[in-house]
Amino acid sequence: MSDAQQLLHLVVGGELADLKGTTFKDLSQVETVGYYPNYASAFAAWKARAQQTVDNAHMRYFIVHLHRLLDPGQDSKPAS
Repeated sequence: MSDAQQLLHLVVGGELADLKGTTFKDLSQVETVGYYPNYASAFAAWKARAQQTVDNAHMRYFIVHLHRLLDPGQDSKPAS
């Protein structure tokens, strides 16, 4: 594994109840695409999965910045 700082991200998605919101139609159908060590790899996974569902306007995928939930001050810490 590299020495780069791990900033954990989660990619999830599913069908929305309403295009104007972020409420999922059925929580049991929400898909966990995966967990990623940085934004770049999470973005690549998000983009690939979103492109596979482009024909369904109600399908949405999101990148959740888990590192911000685990350590809210992590982004503002100086690099060591």
